[in-house]
Amino acid sequence: MVNEWPRTVIVVGAGIVGLSTAWFLQERGVEVHVVDRGGVAAGASWGNAGWVAPGLAIPLNEPSVLRYGLRSLVSPSAPLHVPASVDPGLWAFLARFAANCRWSSWTRAVRANLPLNEESVEAYEVLAGSGVEAPVVPAPITAAFRTPRQAQGLLRELRRLADAGQHVDHAALDGAALAEHVPLASGALTAGVRIDGQRYVDPGRFVHALGRSVMARGATLYAFEVSEVRTDDRKVIVLSRNGTMLSADAVVLATGAWLPRLASRWGVRVPVRAGRGYSFTVPVDRPVPGPIYLPDVRVACTPYRGGLRVAGTMEFRDPDAPRVPARLEAIIASARPLLDGVRWEERTDVWVGPRPVTPDGRPLVGAVREPGVFVAGGHGMWGLAHGPATGRLLAEQITTGKRPAALHEFDPLR
Repeated sequence: MVNEWPRTVIVVGAGIVGLSTAWFLQERGVEVHVVDRGGVAAGASWGNAGWVAPGLAIPLNEPSVLRYGLRSLVSPSAPLHVPASVDPGLWAFLARFAANCRWSSWTRAVRANLPLNEESVEAYEVLAGSGVEAPVVPAPITAAFRTPRQAQGLLRELRRLADAGQHVDHAALDGAALAEHVPLASGALTAGVRIDGQRYVDPGRFVHALGRSVMARGATLYAFEVSEVRTDDRKVIVLSRNGTMLSADAVVLATGAWLPRLASRWGVRVPVRAGRGYSFTVPVDRPVPGPIYLPDVRVACTPYRGGLRVAGTMEFRDPDAPRVPARLEAIIASARPLLDGVRWEERTDVWVGPRPVTPDGRPLVGAVREPGVFVAGGHGMWGLAHGPATGRLLAEQITTGKRPAALHEFDPLR
């Protein structure tokens, strides 16, 4: 391919990362086409907790996760679940993940993610102020605990973040202050930590609004599954299984947990596995002024259309595998004693979505060896928070040919 400024780009993947990349490419005068097998927000973007929470974007590969992983092998109700199956690819991934569950690797991931955390809120405000018609709501996130001693675990983690360069405004709460911030808190919760300066969105509404904005600016959305991406001396060619063919000057592969299916051909060797999360919506008897985090059971709760969206679990399973009802019941069983005024049996919008997890806590964003081919994915639980900032940085690289310093640690070919 000729090495020149791309005038047309195909973005494969219509989640928050792909659509943000498309939007910021359009800001730079690039003609964009978007391809997704299921349409806008069909993967992990629709049903997650909706947190734009740089203060809690903590890499998964901290050493304590190994303890959860071992417990998950014998307890299907554990927050982190690894099903007993014969999957050599999964076990190879878990071995690499375990090797990265040490403080040096965790600290490297924290520092690598700093630019995304620093730009996450601003990037959302740019989108919301420039035609993406969906609110970005400012609110603290309140973490709630059974005992003050348990709260110390999160406070230590926040101190480690600060030591690595990420300062998070926060305040410890006693039982009375916790009850004021979380009217749904049961008597079992006696301590809390308020994380200030955070945001939340209705994720489905926001991503659909972003998609409409991208289309209103001239993009075309194609609904098909990409079977192959190849290049010739002038163009990148995207093919579907039924023979549909698109071509452009460049392509961005932003297919979330399905990223390896297309990216492995281009020298991307860092494995990406689906860490599936579950969510549902329940009506509540008392107001929910802001997001609630229950760290001990790893459950996130967000105000959602007059009720509460409840999200949790990390289940390593094929991204297209059917929903496992036991995982949903495990979330309810763990959260029910901690929250009052929640009508658990009236749940709706039950969802499972695959979050793309890398073994080292760092996403894959940037160019591969073949000119004109870029990847963007592997953000784990923080794809929604980091998607717009990722899209802005990647659009800069695509249109200038220079990799921003913020993307150095995310090299897809590392």
